[in-house]
Amino acid sequence: MSENYNSYESPFCTRYASEEMQYIFSADKKFTTWRKLWVALARAEMKLGLNVTEEQVKQLEEHINDIDYKTANEREKQVRHDVMAHVYTYGQACPDAEGIIHLGATSCYVGDNTDVIIMRDALQVVRRKLINVMNNLAKFADEYKNMPCLAYTHLQPAQLTTVGKRATLWLNELLMDFEDLEYRISTLKLLGSKGTTGTQASFVELFDGDTSKIKELEKMIAEEMGFDSVVAVSGQTYSRKVDSQVLNVLSGIAQSCSKFSNDMRILQSFKEMEEPREKSQIGSSAMAYKRNPMRCERITSLARYVMIDSLNPAFTAGTQWFERTLDDSANKRISVAEAFLGVDAILNIMMNVTDGMVVYPEIIRRRVMAELPFMATENVMMDAVKKGASRQDMHEKIREYSMTAAMEVKKYGRDNNLCDLIVNDPAFMVTKEELDAVLKPENYTGRSAEQVDEYLAECINPILEANKDILGENFEMKN
Repeated sequence: MSENYNSYESPFCTRYASEEMQYIFSADKKFTTWRKLWVALARAEMKLGLNVTEEQVKQLEEHINDIDYKTANEREKQVRHDVMAHVYTYGQACPDAEGIIHLGATSCYVGDNTDVIIMRDALQVVRRKLINVMNNLAKFADEYKNMPCLAYTHLQPAQLTTVGKRATLWLNELLMDFEDLEYRISTLKLLGSKGTTGTQASFVELFDGDTSKIKELEKMIAEEMGFDSVVAVSGQTYSRKVDSQVLNVLSGIAQSCSKFSNDMRILQSFKEMEEPREKSQIGSSAMAYKRNPMRCERITSLARYVMIDSLNPAFTAGTQWFERTLDDSANKRISVAEAFLGVDAILNIMMNVTDGMVVYPEIIRRRVMAELPFMATENVMMDAVKKGASRQDMHEKIREYSMTAAMEVKKYGRDNNLCDLIVNDPAFMVTKEELDAVLKPENYTGRSAEQVDEYLAECINPILEANKDILGENFEMKN
C-alpha cells in the first residue's frame, strides 16, 4: 500500500495493475523511448548523407537512459513545451550532438511513435497473460469434461452439459479475443517521420527533394524500433482510430472475463464451484461464515470500467479536425493507459482464479438429480410407447405428474417425487430399477466430452504448443 495519504493516487497503481504494466506507461519508459527515436533518426540521417557524424550518434546512444528529469522539468516550466524541454536536456548531456537532435522532426515524431511502441509492448504483456489464462481453462475443461452438470437457459435449469464443456464456452470467447489481439499486434505500424502536417516537407528540404532517401529514412527508423513498416499516409499524428481499435480489443477481453466472473459468482451462490480463497480470508465483517466471490467481483468491476473506457478513444477519433487537433491529448494519456492497466489487473486475477477453481461434485450431482426426472420424461414416454401405450396419453400423464412434483418441491419444500408417481402408474409399464437405469446423468450430456476433446485439439492446443515457452505464469493475490 502507498504511504501517500494527502493526495489522490490511482488505484490501478496502488492496488490493481502489475509493476510491469505500470512501467510501460511510466515517464521513464516514455522519455527513454523518445531518446531511442532521436538516436534512430540521427543514425538514419547519417547513413543517408546528412551532416550527422558517427561520433554524434554514439554520444546520443550513450545517454539514452541517464535523463536529468530535474533539468527537463525546470526547462518545461520556462518553455511550456515538453518535447523541446527534453531536446534541451538531451543536448545538455550530449553537447557534441546538440545541434542535430530532432533534425527535421516535429513533436509527434517522438510523441506518437512512442505511443505506438508503448501500446505494442503493452499488447505483448496482455498477450502473454491471456495465453496463460487460456492454458488454465484448457486444463480445467479437459479435467472436468465428463462431469455432468445442469445447463441453464434464462437462468432456469435446461438440459445437462458438463463442467468441462461449460469451461470451453469461457475459453472460446477468450480465443476470439486472442485472434483479435494477434491481428492488432501484427498490423500495428509506426507513424514514421511525416513532419508537421504529414507532407514530409521538412525532409524534402533536408534531402534536396530526394524521395528515395525520405522513404528509406522511415524504413530504417521502423526497423530499428522493431516494426515492419510505417503508416502510408497521415496528418501530423497517426490516426486516432488506432487507439480506438486497440481499446476495442481490450474491451473484448474485459467482456469475456466479465462473462466468466459473473458465471462463477452464480455458481458460487449455487455452491457448485468456488474461486480460490486464502485460509485467513474474511468474507464479511458481520457474517463470519460467508465465502464471498471477491476476486470475481473485482473482475466484474474492473471489466465494467474498461468496457466503458473504450468509448473515450472512439469519441476522440471521431472529433479530430483535419490534420490534427490537441483535444485528444488529455483524454488519450488517461484512457489508453488506464484501459491497459485495467486489463492487466483483470488478467492477473483471471490467472489466479482459473488456476485454483474449486469444484464440488456432490453438490453438482445433487442439483442434477433434483432436476433430472423432468429431463428424463421424454425417454420414459418413448419407452412406454414402445410397449404399446399411447403417446398422447403418456404426454398428458407426464404433464400432470410434472406439475404435481413441481408443486411438491416449490410449495412444500419436499423432494422431487416425479419418479414415484411414474413408477406407481401401471400405464407406464416401468419398474423402479428400469427407471433408475434411465436416470443416469451421463446419458443426458450429449457430445459434451467429445466436443471438449475436439475443441482443445483443433483450436486451443496448437496455440498453447506454439507458445509453450511462456506458459506457467501465475499470480498471487495480495489484496
